[in-house]
Amino acid sequence: MGGSGFLGGELVRRSVMDGRVVAATYLSRPGAAAGADWLPLDVRDRTAVAALIGEFGPDIVVNAAFRQSDWVTTAMGAAHVAVATSENGGRLVHVSSDAVFSGKAVTYTENCVPDPITPYGAAKAAAETAVQAIDPTAVIARTSLIVGDGGSPHEDLVRSLATGGRNGVLFTDDVRCPVHVRDLSAALLELANSDRAGIHHVAGADAVSRYELGCLIARRDGFDPARLPFGRRADTDLPGPVDVRLDCGLTQRHLRTRLRGAREFVK
Repeated sequence: MGGSGFLGGELVRRSVMDGRVVAATYLSRPGAAAGADWLPLDVRDRTAVAALIGEFGPDIVVNAAFRQSDWVTTAMGAAHVAVATSENGGRLVHVSSDAVFSGKAVTYTENCVPDPITPYGAAKAAAETAVQAIDPTAVIARTSLIVGDGGSPHEDLVRSLATGGRNGVLFTDDVRCPVHVRDLSAALLELANSDRAGIHHVAGADAVSRYELGCLIARRDGFDPARLPFGRRADTDLPGPVDVRLDCGLTQRHLRTRLRGAREFVK
């Protein structure tokens, strides 16, 4: 679910390369990845979700569908996918987010209780609760800022800021554990094919600020990092957690996929 997004597209590409029969859903337009059946779906429509999953009969469903400003898509949509997948005997991997945490504790393990402070974080936390209640065998994979080799929204933002094409700043106190989209997709599919269940943290090994990450991306892409505007989230009235670090040590011990840090994969 959510195959046309940045993560969804990589999941489709990797699954097709692995020789799987892949159906990928989209809300407004199909993705660019070849080799998949692209199917329109609004996860807010419980009947449509049940019909599609019932007709296709997937062995594995990875739910990467979300909309930050839409509770029904993010929270209720996850419940609809979980119900339909469970009823059809499929294996569910639900993609969650570090947004379920406030940042008060800074570092979070898999057994930490969500304490979201934004509507999006609350929707993601509600989705986790629903998925666990509906299907205790499902994997819930919390991740962080997703980066690639040039195609992610954060990378687009950095390039726009570096060239003066967009106003804004990169926060020096807004810390996350960025993950490469290839590492994340490989880990999600590995978890899907395992006997693991419950909460897993799947993020990068490095805790970096959005500004430091921006500097890494700028250097890689041939831009002067000195051109990047910076500031502190604490000096603004923007809602949201500041420093949230997912401890992935427990999950990493069960994965063959190595979750690299941004200082390694952004070169």
